[in-house]
Amino acid sequence: MIVKTVIVRPELCVGCMQCMIRCAEAHSQSKDLFSAISEEVLAKPRIHIGVGPEQRPFPNKCRHCEPAPCLEACMPGAIHPDMAGALKIVDETRCIDCGMCSMTCPYYVIRYYPDHKAPGGRTVAVKCDGCQERVAAGLIPACVAACKTEALTYGDVNVAMNQGTDRLAHVASGVAGS
Repeated sequence: MIVKTVIVRPELCVGCMQCMIRCAEAHSQSKDLFSAISEEVLAKPRIHIGVGPEQRPFPNKCRHCEPAPCLEACMPGAIHPDMAGALKIVDETRCIDCGMCSMTCPYYVIRYYPDHKAPGGRTVAVKCDGCQERVAAGLIPACVAACKTEALTYGDVNVAMNQGTDRLAHVASGVAGS
């Protein structure tokens, strides 16, 4: 079974932050950037741009670990696998904002914000959900659609790893690769 995911190539990121903007837009109530900025509960991105060595931008998002420390630490069971078992999803109605998931996340990607899907727009854990709604509609995740440098792509992680191995082999042998 092929499981598609967002693949991150940080060396291609220019730090434009369009992925963050479009992610927040995709998770807003209106799904429209100009309307989203005036919503009562502002949507927040599920991808974050950090600063790496030499001030280079680093796109950071949930890796949907297996096993997932956040899922194991979630006392109310608000984090659960999706139908395919690949994505670890937050159920906003069950999250109690305890912080256990974020304390165990090895990638520091779980944040806490008010969310329009939570009862009363209360604060809950917010993390990448793989843009399930967009993917179900035949679209690619919002962050990938926004990325013009291909630092973020969407596909089979095994294919991406094979391509990475090929790039590394070219570099190691002194031959320029793609």
